Amino acid sequence: MKTITTTDELAAYCTAAAAHDYVTVDTEFLRERTYYSKLCLVQLAMPGEDDSNAVLVDPLANGISLEPLYALFRDPSVVKVFHAARQDLEIFFVDAEVFPEPLFDTQVAAMVCGFGDQVGYETLVRKIAQQGVDKSSRFTDWSRRPLSDAQKTYALADVTHLRQVYEFLRDKLEETGRARWVAEELEVLTTPGTYITAPRDAWKRVKTRTNSPKFLAIVRELAAYREEHAQARDVPRNRVFKDDALVELASLKPKNAEELGRARLLQREGRKSAVADEILAAVARGVACAPEDMPKPDRSREKLQVNPALADLLRVLLKGKTEETGVAAKLIASAADLDGISAGLRDVPALKGWRRDVFGADALRLCAGEIALTAKGAQVKVVEV
Repeated sequence: MKTITTTDELAAYCTAAAAHDYVTVDTEFLRERTYYSKLCLVQLAMPGEDDSNAVLVDPLANGISLEPLYALFRDPSVVKVFHAARQDLEIFFVDAEVFPEPLFDTQVAAMVCGFGDQVGYETLVRKIAQQGVDKSSRFTDWSRRPLSDAQKTYALADVTHLRQVYEFLRDKLEETGRARWVAEELEVLTTPGTYITAPRDAWKRVKTRTNSPKFLAIVRELAAYREEHAQARDVPRNRVFKDDALVELASLKPKNAEELGRARLLQREGRKSAVADEILAAVARGVACAPEDMPKPDRSREKLQVNPALADLLRVLLKGKTEETGVAAKLIASAADLDGISAGLRDVPALKGWRRDVFGADALRLCAGEIALTAKGAQVKVVEV
């Protein structure tokens, strides 16, 4: 199995790959000790039935540049095939602000082809390629060199079997006319905002028991400081302090080092003088926040007048559509979507794009009393009123 360690070798391979309709791609990385993922390996395979045109690219090799790979990513004539691409795409976007175009994600495609919600690579390989995948090297340290033969074999399998999986799903989508569904789902994966964490918005990911604007103002300042500190030093945000410690600090509102010392959940990193001073400053900013500048939690759903009977009917309709299309119910509409529709909301994902075609249009007709539901054996049927 070939390992590419120079820019010239990578350029030659990418030039050859550009002559094909597609190339399969995967990565191995580490993130346990850093804020940003550390790219340790890139796997590539051109179409074919053997491993002769599959390679490993070592991004840690001295002097290598990934620009030839990024040029291939920009080539619109070659489909770049990934499985569960989000983390891979984040790596490439952070490194070079590049997205593979056009992109195909076999996990997304499998969901709309009836393989269930967030189906794993091993499952697809077993069902489509009738092959097994050895995952024994999954949790190895990919930054250590040299790589073992077992690691290399494991890594290559993630792109060689992917070729057959891709070709099957591509043909299935063409046969069923669902390629547009996949394209809609992939739009979010190629949107820069998906991978940019603005420190001032980091508080929105912290779970709290209260939506008090005064409390959330402190949470916002603490979360923003933590995000800035973690990004600047490339360390995991939880190494600075964890969410439970953040919420505790927002409750305690410490004014000085002595009061900060009473925090039970603050880790050693957060007690270092430089970090402790920044924590106190963040708390002070939150306490001093003017009312008009305090976070405004979204309470729109708290006021929803959910119609329980209608919500139940929508769930029955969703079940019928799931059985009819073979698409996982969670992918078509969430429980929140169903409750929102029953309460009169119309700006929900289930009423947009391909979901509207599959489910949303009939959901609205059900709400308007234009259709009814009936059961025939185990099947749910739509009846015109």
